Amino acid sequence: MRFENTEFLLLLPFALLLLYLIYKNKESYERIFKSEILKKMIVKRSSLSKRVRGVILSFSLIFAIIALSRPVIDNGEIKVKSSHIDVVAAFDISRSMFCEDIYPNRFKFAQRKFFTFLNRFKKGRVAVIGFSQRAFLVAPLTDDFESLKFLVKNMSLDYISLRGTNILAPLEVTNNLLKNSTNKALILFTDGGDSKNFKKEIEYAKKHHIKVFVYAIGTKKGGVIKTKNGVLKDRNGDIVVVRLNENIKDLAIESGGAYIKASLSNSDIDSLIKEIEKRFKAKESEEITIKNQRELFYYPLIISILLFFAAMFSLPRRSS
Repeated sequence: MRFENTEFLLLLPFALLLLYLIYKNKESYERIFKSEILKKMIVKRSSLSKRVRGVILSFSLIFAIIALSRPVIDNGEIKVKSSHIDVVAAFDISRSMFCEDIYPNRFKFAQRKFFTFLNRFKKGRVAVIGFSQRAFLVAPLTDDFESLKFLVKNMSLDYISLRGTNILAPLEVTNNLLKNSTNKALILFTDGGDSKNFKKEIEYAKKHHIKVFVYAIGTKKGGVIKTKNGVLKDRNGDIVVVRLNENIKDLAIESGGAYIKASLSNSDIDSLIKEIEKRFKAKESEEITIKNQRELFYYPLIISILLFFAAMFSLPRRSS
């Protein structure tokens, strides 16, 4: 047996000293009267004396210190191997993503789908970025999906005033985040922006081995963008209608990824995960050695709690 938190054991001498002082310290009436006289004077004692209570509380403290020191029994070591797929999820936060042709709008719809993706994606780590004309990091690679949900739910939208969508920006950030990977997976939650030709993005993706999985959000009919001053209009005063740009499908196919069109059911997310797993074999990490040990702290902890309650809430003793 050994202790994990040995620093707490330094408190034991002080607890033992306290126990000794309490045990040796006599109560006020014991200093005045002899023990023979006290036996005749005391007819009945309703509860434990202060000294006995103090002794019990001292033992409670001692066992609490032992519990904090975490006693464990070593049962050897176990060697395990873990595998994972590293994925970067990029959210388009340009103005067009706040079009309401998909309820409640394209961006909020993308958030919800991403949460579904995290609930169903069990084989990897995920990083999150946001982009419009520029890209910024929201969260680095992690398997703490609850934290990712919180960060995406509260994603800063300071960049939405920037018009246009620069697809090359998330590709560059993905290349930096996954620079140690030979194959890189990027999911774009986007309406495709307004570019008709993605030749430059395709060349960059191929050069840096980035497979792009486009989750296309929007409709061919399109919709308008609501602002504080009403509906967004162009310089000529005409209402701006933003539609799904399906030209981005070329980027997905040419880079070796996949093009998934948004739907109300969760089958689209299932298809996305299958496409990722099909194209990437889970990386087998280095062998990890885990200590197999049995925790014993709860035994002294239970004893400490019982002694504490015995001292504080002891039952009256019967008089013979």
